[in-house]
Amino acid sequence: MSEQHPDFQQEAQHLTYVKNFMEKLLHESEEDLANAQEIIRNSIADLDYLDSSLGYLNILTNTRFFDMASNQQEGLEAIKSKPYFARIHFEKEGEPDEKLYIGKTSLFDKETQEPVIVDWRSPVANVYYDGRLGDLTYMVNDIENKGHLYSKRQYKIEDGELLDVRDIDLTTNDALLQDALAGKADVRLTEIVSTIQAEQNEIIRAHLKQPIIVQGAAGSGKTTIALHRISYFLYTMGEHFEAEKLMILAPNKLFIDYISDVLPELGVGAICQTTYEEYVQKAIGLSLKLTAPNELLESLIEQKAKDDVLWITKLKGSLEYRDLMDGLIAEMNAQYEQHFTDVVLEKYRLLRGTKLLKLFRTEYAYLPIEKRIQKIKAVVQRTVQMKKKKILYDLNRKYDDILGRALNIIDPVKRKAEVTRWIDERDMRIPAIEKEAKTLVTRYMKPFSKQNIKKIYRQLLTDDILLAKLTPNWSEEERHTFLKFHQKERYATEDLAALYYLHAKIKGISDEWKMRAIFIDEVQDYSLFQLAALRDGLDTDLFTMVGDLAQGIHSYRSLTNWEPVRELFPRASYKTLQKSYRTTIEIMDVANTILEGMKEDLPLVEPVVRHGLIPEFHEMHGIHPQLIHTINEQIRANAHRSIACICKSTKEAKALTKKLQQAEVAALLLDETSEIDQDAILVVPSHLAKGLEFDAVILVASEEPFEDTPLERKLLYVALTRAMHELHLVAPTKQYFLLD
Repeated sequence: MSEQHPDFQQEAQHLTYVKNFMEKLLHESEEDLANAQEIIRNSIADLDYLDSSLGYLNILTNTRFFDMASNQQEGLEAIKSKPYFARIHFEKEGEPDEKLYIGKTSLFDKETQEPVIVDWRSPVANVYYDGRLGDLTYMVNDIENKGHLYSKRQYKIEDGELLDVRDIDLTTNDALLQDALAGKADVRLTEIVSTIQAEQNEIIRAHLKQPIIVQGAAGSGKTTIALHRISYFLYTMGEHFEAEKLMILAPNKLFIDYISDVLPELGVGAICQTTYEEYVQKAIGLSLKLTAPNELLESLIEQKAKDDVLWITKLKGSLEYRDLMDGLIAEMNAQYEQHFTDVVLEKYRLLRGTKLLKLFRTEYAYLPIEKRIQKIKAVVQRTVQMKKKKILYDLNRKYDDILGRALNIIDPVKRKAEVTRWIDERDMRIPAIEKEAKTLVTRYMKPFSKQNIKKIYRQLLTDDILLAKLTPNWSEEERHTFLKFHQKERYATEDLAALYYLHAKIKGISDEWKMRAIFIDEVQDYSLFQLAALRDGLDTDLFTMVGDLAQGIHSYRSLTNWEPVRELFPRASYKTLQKSYRTTIEIMDVANTILEGMKEDLPLVEPVVRHGLIPEFHEMHGIHPQLIHTINEQIRANAHRSIACICKSTKEAKALTKKLQQAEVAALLLDETSEIDQDAILVVPSHLAKGLEFDAVILVASEEPFEDTPLERKLLYVALTRAMHELHLVAPTKQYFLLD
């Protein structure tokens, strides 16, 4: 262990003071909770139906107080074992210098109003992450503040005990970061807040009212940044945004499980965590049986995919397909527009059809079609109601005048005939108008019936005449291929963008699913149409999009460069992260040789200076469970817990799992819904490993070598960059991994 810091004892005393302060607060919080509970209980017991609203108000007030006290108690319990992780000695211009301790939440002394702990998301804490020692500036509510940073200090605290104190500046290596990187995969994500680096911090705190695109190398902390940006977003703009209106779109359920522990730690447990497929189906109110999300990818890996399938898949992710949906919507608009005739009650014209058409085309054009129709219906209802009263009033007066004149006729026979005729006409006509008025709105609006989105979309996929009308630039062969592919009714992920877009433009996304800020991880696996549909449907461009083109294993249907995304989000800032905090230099050197051969021409990844074992090659012909077991035991002897066996395809992963289990080696085949078991060897197909990290990886290519194709090079790169500390390559030859 390094030499003890000269201020160690002083810092240990400060930690004791903070812990005692928190214990006192916890005790007060428990008393407050008990008192609030007792008041609520007594108030409920004393209530009866004669009680005034004051009794209810008392219950309501104390319930709110109970929630606040409960939240404070939970917050204190969460940070008790590690109240803070850093300190800055800082002087704001014009104010005395102070020593501020930085942690996951703020804590103030009620009596002095002095900060005991400063939240890492607060503006002044930015000085710790970004600030160099000496004079500096930092922003608070878009106002520049000046100050002087005397020192930055880091602490290693575990279970409430101070283990180490370190002063850091530009010349010293960030030892706390090194320790965190050397840690285990299962705890590193939750501790990252103490080791955020300057370039990561810049993205976390980037302008919150603008979209951002991040191209981040494998292991650069993209997921971490997305999660901490959510936390920072809520801390800074929480009064304007409910947590439930923030959504993180994760690649699969396995990934959600992986990040679920860190979200509550960041105080963002209430945000919507879901996959794209799940979100879209809930938002459009459809439950579709989708083809397996990786079915096409796997057939590509096994080189069985057909050209027409690839063409249709790529088409459905393009903005050309969005234009096709716009054409379909225009057809529907044209059909509706034909029905805007004059609104007539008996022989009276109440509303001109041209006026209603103008409302539909112009005034309400900002609304989805059905919402426009609802507003027009309301206009028709109000007009019918108002003008019906006037028509009946005028008619009654008219008949009164006519009857008055008829009663003045001298000839009694003629008088009787005239009076009878006008009374009969009045008694028949006025009730008829009233009756007609009751059903007029319903009858007028009948042609504007609600649409079935699935039915409309299905018509496009199967109707030759409609398709020909909407695709004048397609060849006959292309239309035939498209129609033939859709003879059987089935839906894939690629269809969801079109269904969501149609729903948004025709019905509108309901408030429940109208998210206001969206965070997308692995965005390189999204198509342009998916992003455009989400942006238009949610009516916001507040997207945080993080991804890595080098890991774009779905590039046959999704993004291959960032330029079109930047055009789609013109207000977006674009950032790159090339440092990898996950893998050792030795492992990254191997991964970089694979990256060099990619057509995207991406810069090589810079690993943070952390050395480890050189990746080891083990020769294996066929599958030998004993060799895998021996490597596993060797890794566990180095105190590593999370170990993954990564195979190129699901087929190979299944074969390996079966052989391991037959040899009584604890092995678990991971799929999108699996729960990770640290005691077993986790067998993962390469496409599912994306986004995950493990202490060690055993990359197995027993029968299927990685081919030198863009897709397989990316799958190999993904597999190689999952390992934090150890990498073992198992195959008949190194050429199976495109290595010499």
